[in-house]
Amino acid sequence: MPDGYLGVDVGSISTKAAVVGDDGEVFASAYLWTEGNPVAAVRRLLTELAEQLRDKDVSVVSVGTTGSARELVGAMLDAQVVKNEITAHAVGTLSMHPEVQTILEIGGQDSKIIVLRNGIPVDYAMNTLCAAGTGSFLSSQARRLGIPVEEFGDYALRSKRPTKIAGRCTVFAESDLVHKAQIGHPIEDIIAGLCRAIVTNYLNNVGKGKEILAPVVFQGGVSKNIGVVKAFGDITGEEIIVDDTGHLMGAIGAAILARQSGQRVPFAFDVREMHFETMGKECGGCGNDCEIVLAVRDGKPIDAWGNRCAKGVERAKSDLQVPLEV
Repeated sequence: MPDGYLGVDVGSISTKAAVVGDDGEVFASAYLWTEGNPVAAVRRLLTELAEQLRDKDVSVVSVGTTGSARELVGAMLDAQVVKNEITAHAVGTLSMHPEVQTILEIGGQDSKIIVLRNGIPVDYAMNTLCAAGTGSFLSSQARRLGIPVEEFGDYALRSKRPTKIAGRCTVFAESDLVHKAQIGHPIEDIIAGLCRAIVTNYLNNVGKGKEILAPVVFQGGVSKNIGVVKAFGDITGEEIIVDDTGHLMGAIGAAILARQSGQRVPFAFDVREMHFETMGKECGGCGNDCEIVLAVRDGKPIDAWGNRCAKGVERAKSDLQVPLEV
């Protein structure tokens, strides 16, 4: 029975998972919307993965988590490894592109760049404050134009003269888009301009001061938009590599990290039947006023985070009057 390693990447917009083997084979994978409830999203992921693995006779022996809800999901799944997105994306990408020097990633609500040299991440930057350089920027403009964002790439490739769109702010972009449409710019030129705007915004903010060297790998949900891929290639002058599994790379990286940890704890998919919840509490023990988050499984606290010292956890234990393992 081959061993499998489960990686879960929980973001604000989407939740991804992959079960990877010792040789890097992806035995199963899943991608769905988080919908503001990472616990419910992970339940649905596990159900889908279990179905895909039903006839493959794969035994999951280690779990890794990453993404914005990595601590919560790590506690939920008793993960052996909990790592940040930069590390997970770098490890996952290097497993498929050992020579990669630049990783571009644009998701629904955030974006990042990772600079690698000789297989080692040496610099990175993230943007979580402005929607103008993310997938939500394109989605909001697609709604305004009445065109599915999935069709943006085809429209952009038909453009001969992309319209210049002020893409540094979604508010200004919408105003500029309406103005350009009113004065007669073709829709395909406007959409190509939007694709270029998201790339320009990304490079001027997330990529500012970073040396973008080939091979360049583009990941995240926006990498499926061929209009944005073309804009990156045109503006940087580099070939842009997009994998079929690019949207899963964080999960694949988390799975590889779980494998590399050497920790083997058999994972049972019936964890999805357990009852999980989280509780928030302000410590109030000092001026830091830490916000403690407790993860509770079947009525029993299993983990806590957000505290800068042990006193925060002790205070939470006292308030709940139950033992808490930390």
